[in-house]
Amino acid sequence: MPVAVTALYAGILALIVTALAINVTAHRVRLGVSLGDGGKPQMQRMIRIHGNTVEYLPLGIVLMGLYELNGGARLPLHACGIALILGRLLFIAGVWNSDGPNLVRATSMTVTWLTVAALAILNLWQIGSSH
Repeated sequence: MPVAVTALYAGILALIVTALAINVTAHRVRLGVSLGDGGKPQMQRMIRIHGNTVEYLPLGIVLMGLYELNGGARLPLHACGIALILGRLLFIAGVWNSDGPNLVRATSMTVTWLTVAALAILNLWQIGSSH
């Protein structure tokens, strides 16, 4: 069974992760930091933007793929894929220039958490309804 919807969002999200990895390297060069954050708040933010994204996206993508493989509906998949992209873009915006908590950052994490939870519930529902 093809997983075209998951593949679409996984591809977009992989491009975001790749861009964030390149951004970390560019900041390392610009700030002269070869390992860690070098005690530089800007470097630490760039590392965490990338790291946080890498921490959450694999689970979301796997859950999307499993739901799709098990015959889940396309509309919730598209909604969750869009929400994962939105959550990550908001996180980038919320952390890029700010070390502290802010509304954009809090919103981004809420969107990400709710999306992963929704995907978990969709998977449980799909498995439960097929038995």
